[in-house]
Amino acid sequence: MARKTISGLYQRNGIWHIDKIFRGQRIQESTGSSDRKEAEQYLIYKLEKLREQKIYGVRTIRTWREAATRYLIEYKDQPSIGLTAIYLEQLDPYIGDQPLTHVDDETLAPYIRDRLKSSRTSDGKLKPGVSHRTVNIALERVIRILNLCARKWRDEQKRPWLDVVPMITKLEEKKTRRMPYPMSWEEQSILFAELPDHLRRMALYKVNSGSREQEVVKLRWDWEIPIPELNTSVFLIPADFGGRHESSGVKNGDERLVVLNNVAKSVIEGQRGLDPVWVFPYGQPDRNGKATPVHRMNDSAWKKARVRAAKKFQERFMRPAPAGFASIRVHDLKHTFGRRLRAAGVTEEDRKALLGHKNGSITSHYSAAELGKLIDEANRISATDSRGPALTILRRMAG
Repeated sequence: MARKTISGLYQRNGIWHIDKIFRGQRIQESTGSSDRKEAEQYLIYKLEKLREQKIYGVRTIRTWREAATRYLIEYKDQPSIGLTAIYLEQLDPYIGDQPLTHVDDETLAPYIRDRLKSSRTSDGKLKPGVSHRTVNIALERVIRILNLCARKWRDEQKRPWLDVVPMITKLEEKKTRRMPYPMSWEEQSILFAELPDHLRRMALYKVNSGSREQEVVKLRWDWEIPIPELNTSVFLIPADFGGRHESSGVKNGDERLVVLNNVAKSVIEGQRGLDPVWVFPYGQPDRNGKATPVHRMNDSAWKKARVRAAKKFQERFMRPAPAGFASIRVHDLKHTFGRRLRAAGVTEEDRKALLGHKNGSITSHYSAAELGKLIDEANRISATDSRGPALTILRRMAG
């Protein structure tokens, strides 16, 4: 007589998976086995645990996937939820089926190892692994979810999903972190000459205003505030500005005052009339006269331009371009602005105001005199070549 099989199992990619409803609760997970008999034994074990929980109140053993799914649902309106979903999707093959009690340094080690190691693309090029900081961002999501399991989420008997949160070890970042790279005037001249016109204008505005990338590409005309006493204007970016996300807000949650020095002002004047909404529109307006904003500055055009700039640097100075310049980031334009202000002797308080750093002041309450002082300070670096303040940058020599 043939052995009776247990229902609720199906095979996918050679592995048996469970999909069964028992006492009103649905079980969906992998058995981790390609052997039918082992899979059935695992399913029997799961059913017995569920029966004990229903009859005797034994705690349900939650998996990481259950916790991650609940987090995505409960925090779906969080500005960074899209990025979180990407990290959780990357983590799932490694710890998705693990009980919450088993998520620790040991079970996370394979994920960390695979994310850090280099790999080859389909065309044979070597793709470097991610940075320690990128791995730590994922680990911070793990820690956050485990803390919710222990401190907030409860079962039917008001017991926490997890009794104790394990200490998750994050990676050392200081030794691997890419340091900011403020450009020299010569480097700026070389790089900007390689940028396409629309990107050059945004870069010139950014390096003279200290704005963040999204504060440039999503800059709107209705944020401009005229200052008649000074015959100029400023931009006041609202606190609820979201950049790529409608609800993400500016970095420190405050309004962001953008003061225009002479160069930044000239860029803005050159943009007038191109679009009624966006200061830096993308392409030509549609038939309704509406244009779309640029999505980002750090695009393929930027990356190709910095490769050409590194070659031009080597041709001009007969030596390889510094590593920081060869991989110059859009955010380094903001660092360049800040370092030039410091080199020009601008006070720390005024530097914070010009860079949009949180310093306890209410940006919308500046007087015309105070704005005039900030504009004067910003104009101390409003040069487009070596006439600006000298900036000596100490860099560690190789070898």
